[in-house]
Amino acid sequence: MTSADIVAVLLAFALPWSTSLVGILGVVLVLVMGPTIDARAFMAQLKRPIAVAPIALFALALVGTLWSDARWGLRLYAVAPTAKLLLLPLLFYHFERSERGLWVFKAFLASCAVMVVMSWIVAFFPELTLKARDVASRGIFVKNYIDQSQEFALCAVALAYPIAMLLREKKFALALGLGLLALGFLANMAFVIVSRTALVTIPIMLLAFAVLHLRWQTTLLVVSACLVAGVLTWFASPQLESTVGKFEQEYRQYRQEGAATSIGERLEYYRKSLGFFVEAPVAGHGTGSIEGLFEHAATGQTGLAAEVVRNPHNQTLNVAVQWGTIGVVVLYTMWISHLMLFRGEGLANWIGLLVVVQNIFTSLFNSHIFDFHEGWMYVIGVGVAGGLVLKMRGTAKAPAAAGS
Repeated sequence: MTSADIVAVLLAFALPWSTSLVGILGVVLVLVMGPTIDARAFMAQLKRPIAVAPIALFALALVGTLWSDARWGLRLYAVAPTAKLLLLPLLFYHFERSERGLWVFKAFLASCAVMVVMSWIVAFFPELTLKARDVASRGIFVKNYIDQSQEFALCAVALAYPIAMLLREKKFALALGLGLLALGFLANMAFVIVSRTALVTIPIMLLAFAVLHLRWQTTLLVVSACLVAGVLTWFASPQLESTVGKFEQEYRQYRQEGAATSIGERLEYYRKSLGFFVEAPVAGHGTGSIEGLFEHAATGQTGLAAEVVRNPHNQTLNVAVQWGTIGVVVLYTMWISHLMLFRGEGLANWIGLLVVVQNIFTSLFNSHIFDFHEGWMYVIGVGVAGGLVLKMRGTAKAPAAAGS
């Protein structure tokens, strides 16, 4: 049990920094957990919808290879991103029994805190980045600005709950420390680099916190303060103003000039993907079929219409094209069951809810269940928090059962 806890902590710490190390530690975690599993208890765990849905999505991807027209290499390549979902039932089971679940979240927060320092450093000294010069972005030490923004946004908003609890307990020094850390994440996104997806989802996550944990009068004050802070940051940060301004600029260039902008590409992907879904609405075109469908649609086309991709940059469409309505039902069943899991009070419920909410809304613009980094954020966040919540519910039921 202790070894599995340590590996989970190391995996969470490594996530902001390394792709290969996370993959290795994921395999090690499964191997270490194996000897701790009680088969009967684990099988009972697998009957819960929170475990059934991710397994079903993997199974659907595997079975979907049978009716796909893609070459087998592409079919198996498309199955791989769903395999990490199989870790969710193991994490639920393990951290329902473990005493060290919060260590995992502390490790991730500490790792992101180190990363925000490195981001500021490479913003002023870009030669220190580990990325190749031709793909390096300002303020990015490793990976990319989308992954980094998801990490910083999650940490900044997740800290709102412990800060609020510490203030209620009059532990002002610790609350101030966590508040400064949260501001550090937000300042980095405002003045160094941020993804537009994070800009859209941060207000939604903050609203979820306000609705769930604050009185309506306090919510109004917080919303007003955030609006004032947003306006001041807008005028103080050319980086933020430029990022937001690209929304309208890129859309106008796409509509008027047919330019290959980021927004234009997504709109083109969405339009074509909806057409592919209509062609096979029940079971889809099969696992790994997206690239072949785009290749066929690009025949004789030019510009954006000629682009070929494997990912339509929308999680629902990604699933719908490959596995039709069946896949969409399974995907949304997983999201809803995980949302329902985190309905209560407490830090674990808050973190789990936040991870699911962030994933759902960022998946409007990306395939973040299947993307490596964001997919692992979901698996670790939901798996560990879910185990802690199940543990709390079991502990709460035990005294009641004893008293009866």
